[in-house]
Amino acid sequence: MKLLIMVITILIIHLTWFPTSSHAAPGVSAENAVLMEQESGRMLFGKNPHQKKSIASITKIMTAIVAIENGNLDEKVTVSEKAVRTEGSSIYLKPDDKVKLIDLIYGLMLRSGNDAAVAIAEHVGGSIEGFAHLMNEKARWIGMNNSHFANPHGLEQDGHYSTAYDMALLTKYAMNNEQFAKISGTKKYKAETEKYPWHNKNKMLTRYYKYCTGGKTGFTRKAGRTLVSTAKKEDMNLIVVTLNASDDWNDHTSLFEWGYNTFDLQLIRDLGEMEIPLPGGETVTGEIINPVVLPLTESESEQIKDTTYIKKDFQPEVDEIIGKQVFKLDNQVLAERNIIQEPPLPKEESLLEKARSLFNQLSGVF
Repeated sequence: MKLLIMVITILIIHLTWFPTSSHAAPGVSAENAVLMEQESGRMLFGKNPHQKKSIASITKIMTAIVAIENGNLDEKVTVSEKAVRTEGSSIYLKPDDKVKLIDLIYGLMLRSGNDAAVAIAEHVGGSIEGFAHLMNEKARWIGMNNSHFANPHGLEQDGHYSTAYDMALLTKYAMNNEQFAKISGTKKYKAETEKYPWHNKNKMLTRYYKYCTGGKTGFTRKAGRTLVSTAKKEDMNLIVVTLNASDDWNDHTSLFEWGYNTFDLQLIRDLGEMEIPLPGGETVTGEIINPVVLPLTESESEQIKDTTYIKKDFQPEVDEIIGKQVFKLDNQVLAERNIIQEPPLPKEESLLEKARSLFNQLSGVF
């Protein structure tokens, strides 16, 4: 009996220490966390991903992309007294300093300057309130349905919140901007007005993870430690977001490694023509513009189901879009692609038609 109890105890300990599956996700210290594949937007891991929370300085990802898209990066910004008086992290601007917008964005992202955030907001949006309006417009456009921005720096304020999932969506969008991606991944930068270079605070980029390509740190007492980081290994780009994480560097490293060890990018639908059956029994030739590539485990690749939906009242002679193909895994939509009608080949002229065309051309000469 004692031997049986000992064997059972050893088995329990073994099952507790070692995951039953090689694909088991790591535990994280964060209250909220998301791992997302950047190209497809598929969430590979989520822990309370849609809970609205304070987000601290990772707000500045939105500030940076709005400034890049709406401002003249070479234009000089006159720094206000209000910007200089902003509490928290700073790049130590002085009233009436004239600093290029591009330099302020580097100071915002690398050193998390709250003074830079206000100077940017006042210059690009006319005021903090005006800039917040631009931030919220962009959030709606991206699909950040559980977010609202009230300021450009992330200091605590009523009506300023987001979620781990929404911040991953924002980062996915921002990293497609070449200028933003360059700034986010910069380890050291010297502004025209500075004697010494700024060093990036994001230790995932500068110390802890060799595949890291960028990101943003954050902290307030209410939000705790917040962190966004991006990484690229081979052809796969991943995004990790953590909110209120006591051990965020390790959380991010663990999630990145788990993601790269568990998922591979797999081609689900390549480019090429396809015959689409229509309700009346006829067929039409169509194609998708972009191939479907998804991050999947080995077993998932065999479970993807695609369904073709024909556009209601589709008219072959008029409509360019035939419908769409939807790709699902366990009833979850992973990708959608419009099916575009192939233009018909030009009809070849008969010998008589060619002669008539030539005659008409010659008639016009004389």
